[in-house]
This record gives sequence, C-alpha cells and structure tokens, in this order.
Amino acid sequence: MSVRTRFAPSPTGFLHIGGARTALFNWAFARRHGGSFLLRIEDTDRERSTAESEAAVLDGLRWLGIDWDEGPHRQSERIARHREVVEGLLDRGAAYRCVCTREALETRKQETIAAGHKWTYDGRCRDARLGADCGPHTVRLRLPAEGNLGWDDLVYGPSGQDAREIGDMIIRRSDGGPLYHLAVVVDDVDMGITHVIRGADHHSNTPFQIAIYRALGATPPRFAHVPLIVGADGKKLSKRRDPVSVQQFRAEGHPVDAMRNWLVRTGWSHGDQEIFSRDEIAALFDLDSVQRASARADAAKLSWLSQHYLKTLPQEALFSELGPFLEKVAGHPVERTADLERLVDLLRERSRTLLEMAELARFFVHDVVAYDEKAATKFLTRTIEPVLSALHERLVALEDWTVPALEAVFDEVRAAHDDLPLGKLAQPVRVAITGSTVSPPIFDTLEVLGKARSVGRLAEGLHFARHGA
Repeated sequence: MSVRTRFAPSPTGFLHIGGARTALFNWAFARRHGGSFLLRIEDTDRERSTAESEAAVLDGLRWLGIDWDEGPHRQSERIARHREVVEGLLDRGAAYRCVCTREALETRKQETIAAGHKWTYDGRCRDARLGADCGPHTVRLRLPAEGNLGWDDLVYGPSGQDAREIGDMIIRRSDGGPLYHLAVVVDDVDMGITHVIRGADHHSNTPFQIAIYRALGATPPRFAHVPLIVGADGKKLSKRRDPVSVQQFRAEGHPVDAMRNWLVRTGWSHGDQEIFSRDEIAALFDLDSVQRASARADAAKLSWLSQHYLKTLPQEALFSELGPFLEKVAGHPVERTADLERLVDLLRERSRTLLEMAELARFFVHDVVAYDEKAATKFLTRTIEPVLSALHERLVALEDWTVPALEAVFDEVRAAHDDLPLGKLAQPVRVAITGSTVSPPIFDTLEVLGKARSVGRLAEGLHFARHGA
C-alpha cells in the first residue's frame, strides 16, 4: 500500500507553528516511505476563510520547504459530494433526519445533567422515519447501541470510546452544510489517505469519525495524534502572549533551516542527534519516536539552532536569506560585493538571527553612520581626540589598506601615546566608523569598510570629540 498523507489547514489566519509542524510530520512521513503528501484547504467556514489567509498558509509552507504532490484541493469545491454522501446514508437508513430544535435539545440536556446523568442525544427522532418534507432539520448518523469505536493510535497506542457514550451526532446542519466530521472523512476516503497525522486535540474526534468510516463501508486510515506545542510555562500557546505564527518567526530572522529543524525536534527525536537537514528529516522521521507529552516551544533551542546555521550555511544560501533583511535596513537594494561578503562572514559568529546580522551590517550599507548617543558620549571625548587625530593622519597616508598594515599603524600610534591599550583606542574608532560599540575585530572592520569611508568617518568622529553633538 502506497502511503498517502495530507495536511488540511483552515484558511482563517496565519500558519500556526503547530500546524506547520503537523504539515512537516506528514510531509516527512510520506517522503520517508516513498508516498504522496496532499494539501487540502478546509475552507467550508465561508465567514472566516479568506484568500489572504490561504496565501499566507501556502507561503509559509513553501518557505519551510514543505512541498506537496497533490493540491491544494479545496473542501468548498466538494460540497456536492458531501451532500451526495449524506443522501446515500439517509437512503440506507444509516442516518436519519432530526427536527429537534437547539432550544429543545438544550432543555433536555440540562434536565439529564440535573438528574446526574451524562448527556448524549436521546434518540427522540431516531425511529420517526422523517422525510425530506419534515421542515427544518439536521441529519444524524445512526450509531450502534453497543460496541467500541477503537483504533491503535500510532503515537498513543490503543484508543477508543464506546458508541453509547457518543450518541447519534449530527453530520449535516439545518442549513444543508456538512459537519466537519463528515466532510473530512469523505475527503480522506475519496483521496485515498492512508495515514492521518494530526494534533492531539483531534484525538477525541476520532471515535465518531471511525463510525462514519464504518457507515460508508470504508476502511479507516491509520491515525497518529501528535502532542500539542505548549509554551515554556507548559500552558497552551496564546497569540497574545507567545510567538505562534511561522511568518513572525521568519520576520524575526530565523533561517529557514533552523526553523524547520526546530519544528521537527519539538516532540520528536532521533537518538541524540540535534541537527537535521531537510533531506535527513525526510530520511529519518518516524512515528515511533514521537513523544506523547506536550512539546514545549524552547526559544533557547531555536536561538541555538539559528546561530548554528548562520555559522555554517554556504554563502549563497546565506545571502539568499539575508538579502531582504539587508535591503530593509538599508532602505534600498544592496549590491553584493566582495567586501560585503567578507563582512557577512565576519558577522556569522556574532549573530543570532538574520535580522541581527543585517543590523550589525547597518554601518556598511549606509553611507552616513548614526551614533549611539551613549556610546559616542562615552568614547568620543576630548581626552581621546589627540590620539584619534594622530591615527587619522597616519591612516590618510596609508597605502596598504590591509589588516597587518592597519594593525602596525595602530601599534605606532599607541606607542607614541604612552603605550595606550588597544581597547582604549579601538573602541573610539569603532564608534566613529560604525556608530556603536559592537562590530567584528577593528582591523577587519576597517579593511572591509575601505579606506575612503573609514578615514571620512574617523574625521567625523574627531569633529564630535572636539565639539560634541
């Protein structure tokens, strides 16, 4: 049997990291087993579903490198098929019409609970043999009075629920629209889905869906319910409190390899291995190693992975991801030069995200440097002005603009000023040419910035030291 998995998001917002991980698990499982991965947009909620949300979901999946073999199918385009299936169930007596109003159901429910019993639909319309002319009605699936609706979950093991604990639940609303449970089962049957890998919040839905499979005479797929992602405090993720959108993590500058690596390791492991390429995920992922406990979104682990990939990404891949951040910082297209490539390599060890790397390169992509006020006030002082003046003079005359030559000039100037410690000179120079106290080693920074811009900015730093802001 060829493996066929699917990811079926509702286009009602951004791509949640929980949904992204579910998509990644389904994709990886299909890839490992040489099967197919389908994308299905469950857009039957017309009031909340939007084209913008669908585009955001597709964009997030593409960014993560999760490609699909079929789709995107849209559930809204299959309404006629869902109605056809309901009519077939009615014709066979596997389902029946129910005219109980919402108010009447609520009254009977509260009476049942007040009497100390658990409420399930009491079957008032079960044997009424109501026809299509019965007026406003829903359609309910006729469940057996006895029997277990069970399955062997590929994560949680033996699972299920007695049919009598579920009752005859609705599969078609009074407006003629199919319920989620009916639509998802019909779509999975028609699309030949062999494995349903989804969040643990769907675990309780599965018994009723198994009842629908049985009513349709279809074999249920294998189910695997994966643990939900929770915050560092163990609580459910909240979009008001936690970063939960894939697009948000992308905007923060986490490399895509780090994000994908982090998602697959949130609730799954493969021995002690921490670093997984996209190909390794596809080759190694299995459901046996998916944990049952809720998976914590470990921000520190993501930061560590981001740093790892920024250090190790090939230059072409790094520039491909860094480019948009550089342009945002610069405010204009940024030409990729040999000096910029050298600077980016120098920033690899100092950056935790692409955004941070771009910010550290701000002094290079802008012609005019803006001083950090505290840094300038602290380091560009009247005391250091004579030393900076001497250094500026020597740098203007320097022809060999290389790290060794620059280091030699600094040594000469320091020696002429009572053997001034390097840090006492390097930090004012750093502030003058970058605007801040953070940069790669000062000689490398000067070399990549170039002589013209370096001496020009040092002259501006001298002006500040003499006259202040």
